Amino acid sequence: MPVPKKAEVLVRIDAVAICATDLEIIYHGPPASIHGGMPHNKNFTPGHEYMGTVVALGPGVDEYKIGQRITVEIHAGCGQCKRCREGMYTACHNYGLNYGDVDKGHRANGFTTDGGFCEYQVNNINTLVAIPDEMSDEEATLVVTAGTAMYGLTELGGLVAGESVVVTGPGPIGLLGVAVAKAMGAHPVILTGTRDNRLKIGLELGADHVVNVRKEDAVEAVRRLNGGKGVDYVVECSGAPNAVNEAIRMVNRGGKVCLAAFPHEETPVDVAHIVRNNIYVYGIRGEGKSATHRAEAFMTQKRFDATKIHTHTFPLDDLPTAIRYAKDRVEDAIKVVVKARGGIGGTQGGGGVKLSPRNRREAVSAVMPAHAGIQCFEMRLTIDHCGYRFVRLQAMMTVRRPGATPALQSRST
Repeated sequence: MPVPKKAEVLVRIDAVAICATDLEIIYHGPPASIHGGMPHNKNFTPGHEYMGTVVALGPGVDEYKIGQRITVEIHAGCGQCKRCREGMYTACHNYGLNYGDVDKGHRANGFTTDGGFCEYQVNNINTLVAIPDEMSDEEATLVVTAGTAMYGLTELGGLVAGESVVVTGPGPIGLLGVAVAKAMGAHPVILTGTRDNRLKIGLELGADHVVNVRKEDAVEAVRRLNGGKGVDYVVECSGAPNAVNEAIRMVNRGGKVCLAAFPHEETPVDVAHIVRNNIYVYGIRGEGKSATHRAEAFMTQKRFDATKIHTHTFPLDDLPTAIRYAKDRVEDAIKVVVKARGGIGGTQGGGGVKLSPRNRREAVSAVMPAHAGIQCFEMRLTIDHCGYRFVRLQAMMTVRRPGATPALQSRST
């Protein structure tokens, strides 16, 4: 059981969504993740789109409370490099430098440090986003996805009201990119893709027009739908081999392109067209500059319904099946969520009993002895999948009393 340190909390994970990047790590990640060599040197746990309940506080932490529901973003910057001081913690210069005896402070849940396919995890408070009681566990796992789309639009300038926007690729980020752009006042918002069922969801999330690129030329269609001229912004979320070249031809002169996805192989790009037309091209990583907080605000205000992209839910015990659904897109799966438990916090199964903050604290206390510290009693279940060990803990935990210091005593491992 991990122990929270200064500026950290222990999160009991209630739900985690499966991202395409998780699948990349599991099936194509470095062998070190599986075999225990450098850089990970351990059995690595993926998963970065998770939410849960705060169950223990590190020394001096008063920004959050025991029993509070939160969702998390991926990155906690080192706080000391040039990029972190600029607020660009997803571009931290000390990214990944936290192995062995080296610890520069940077964390990337599910990438360079253990992620959320487990029952408990320590998080830096800078990665936490408080969520309201009315938001379901499943919806809360989608905040980071919406935050990535929000970050892309932020980097393009942020003030997109009245501006024309194309989103290419109706995956989870692309679909919520449509929702965020529309919520920010963009017009028209055009979504391009290859699957009619996903394009239909894009319309439900606010797209003014959709284009099936298997049926018509994407660039020609975009220009036709925008009065014969290019759009102001393109958010590229498909990762298709020719996506960049198409995106730079969709925008007007002086337009901006944000790359939120990338192809697996190197691809040629028409740099001359970019230069001649004064086009700006940006690449983003993750959900930087506190974009998750702005995305959560939109979702709490019901500016859009992110749950439209949530298609399947599985219990943690059935994680291999959940991964298969996400990987193979079984039953047109878009966003698959894994529930570590169905009781405390938020709603259960999309329509369970909601708990008030007071009732939630009482419920948390009911499963925790009333003395200071945290105790892990036994390792109960280990799920092996693709060489990874997804460890589930059966634990007895305690609520920290005011003035008490969290502690950990492991009886068995």
